[in-house]
Amino acid sequence: MDQPAERLVEGAYMSRKRPWYSILYIQVLIAIILGILIGRFFPQTGIKLKPLGDGFVALIRMMIGPVVFCVVVQGIASVGDLKKVGRIGAKALVYFEVVSTLALIVGILVALILHPGRGLNIDAAALDSKIVSAYAGRAKEAGIVAFLLAIIPRTFVDAFAGGDVLQVLLISILTGFAISRLGGLGERVTRAIGAATKIVFGIIRIIVKAAPLGALGGMAFTVGSYGMGSLSNLAELIGVFYLTSLIFVLLVLGSIAYWAGFSIFRFMAYIKDELLIVLGTSSSETVLPDMMRKLERLGAPRSIVGLVFPTGYSFNTDGTNIYLTLSVLFVAQATNTHLTLGQMVGILLFAMLASKGASGVTGTGFVTLAAILSAVPALPIQALAILVGIDKFMSECRALTNVIGNGVATIVVSRWEKELDAEKMREIMAHPIESGEANGL
Repeated sequence: MDQPAERLVEGAYMSRKRPWYSILYIQVLIAIILGILIGRFFPQTGIKLKPLGDGFVALIRMMIGPVVFCVVVQGIASVGDLKKVGRIGAKALVYFEVVSTLALIVGILVALILHPGRGLNIDAAALDSKIVSAYAGRAKEAGIVAFLLAIIPRTFVDAFAGGDVLQVLLISILTGFAISRLGGLGERVTRAIGAATKIVFGIIRIIVKAAPLGALGGMAFTVGSYGMGSLSNLAELIGVFYLTSLIFVLLVLGSIAYWAGFSIFRFMAYIKDELLIVLGTSSSETVLPDMMRKLERLGAPRSIVGLVFPTGYSFNTDGTNIYLTLSVLFVAQATNTHLTLGQMVGILLFAMLASKGASGVTGTGFVTLAAILSAVPALPIQALAILVGIDKFMSECRALTNVIGNGVATIVVSRWEKELDAEKMREIMAHPIESGEANGL
């Protein structure tokens, strides 16, 4: 065995032998438990810890623009074949539309079978409409035309300043196309962007070390602000939503993963660090950079990872889609509002459009839900007030499902393009190196 190979094996062995308390997912898990305990027994202290969670999320969001730009530009510029880029994008959009529609249908079916809102007999007229007025106002601004126009930033720099993933993606695609046409100069620019990518991910690795603090602050604030008691009245809806999401991940995404040649359980174990960070921060955006790096490590090409995974944050929000249709039918059942088959089909069709753009930012799903209720005259939008108190507890599940769904989508499109080494992928999932990312990936 040559020396570099020896050092690699030795490094992998040493990384597996690290002390348990130095492993990120254990640190985050402990932080989540501590956050729940602090929020439960010292609620005022838990509320004051909010800046820890906000600060971590802000640090990650600060890097999302540079990560997406570097990865997408380098991926497109190095491919050279612009038809291939278009083909990848088309396949991704087809996959997103099919799977996200399945998520909407699953939400409707479970609501019709389990009836989570039955028996509540809520009088919508007695609810405080002021609570949802802000959401309703933002919902009126929603629409497919407004959504498409919002993808175009005011200036090149504004895309990065605003932090909108789709705006950054648009700028990145245009830049990648332009560089691919520059010949020798383009190759030098691509190498420079490759070097910048290593620097950006180096910064991400430093920031991620603060993930336990972010999870502690986020969870302590959530429990301290809303209290465990706020779960009791609507516990059935929360339970049904988590159960529905689990069914969707295991059956729908699990079947897709099996078809693509890998186990959904091993995939979730592979991204356990990221899932725990999402659980603590209630936002899938916090793991976007790290998930892209891990998907590349599985063997997915950078050009596909850069296009598919960030785009999925707006076009493949499986967890949010389940939440939307399940919550709409819950409101109907809770307020004893009868919906005809035609109205439910209308809700499904409208949700297919409204759900696009419901990215990983906490609260976006709630605004989209307000938009759907506004479009169905039979449903009182003030009934949204009954969900305000528990939305924070449901956002974790939405974000978790979204991350898993987009990860599976990236692998599937890579396999669809015949650019994924399935054996390597299964080997890495079966024997992940805990700090394998320390090897420069």
